[in-house]
Amino acid sequence: MKYRMYVDEVGNSDLGSSDLLNHRFLSLTGIVIELEYVRDVIFPELEELKSKYFISHPDEPVIFHRKELVNYRIPFAELRDDRIRASFNLELINCLKKWNYQIITVCLDKKNHKEIYSVWRYDPYHYSMALLIERFVFLLEQIDSTGDVLAESRGGKEDRRLKESFTKLFLNGTDYVEPERIQKVLSSKQLKVKPKKNNIAGLQIADILAHPSRNEILCENNIKGIRIAPFAKIIIQVLQDKYYKVDGKLYGKKFI
Repeated sequence: MKYRMYVDEVGNSDLGSSDLLNHRFLSLTGIVIELEYVRDVIFPELEELKSKYFISHPDEPVIFHRKELVNYRIPFAELRDDRIRASFNLELINCLKKWNYQIITVCLDKKNHKEIYSVWRYDPYHYSMALLIERFVFLLEQIDSTGDVLAESRGGKEDRRLKESFTKLFLNGTDYVEPERIQKVLSSKQLKVKPKKNNIAGLQIADILAHPSRNEILCENNIKGIRIAPFAKIIIQVLQDKYYKVDGKLYGKKFI
């Protein structure tokens, strides 16, 4: 079986803005799913959920995006109705519970990173991606499988940076994982980058789960000023059974 890790980013890698709470943290969340399972189970069930609650057409499919969902923006205006929203939320949560996937979230405190490495420092995105890839490699080794990585497109310059970072990790390894181990389980040295508008189910799930996962990590590390909305708290409860673990030891959350 082949697996894919769908990656979503919360925050940015700009160290210049790291003193501001809203820009202090960069997190990368990877959702690891077996590819045939995406095709046969998750994608059709996700599309069925969309068609039940929202108006869509194959030429202009509804794309789940967390910000638009929580703010009830078109095409999710129906969620302004309390009864419809409660029903949709329940079905979405049930899907997130029953689907088979594993989560890995890496969250970097850029302010601390800048202060510790005042002369030379890793690029925050590259540093976070390295830790995410390490854990994905461990997972693939554990289940004796191979996989690749697909991230949401951010545009020309950003996409090139993501791809260059990934290729460096594939060719050179990390501080803790030699390149031979990475190359043995990753099926491509190229990072796949596609826009969410392509209706990629894995990227949509990653988008929904990334923000709650990041905020859970910040709250666990006593970062003040972080608020978790009621529905996000329910999602966080679901995540506890989805974080990547080995023999009961948690590897699916990392705060740097």
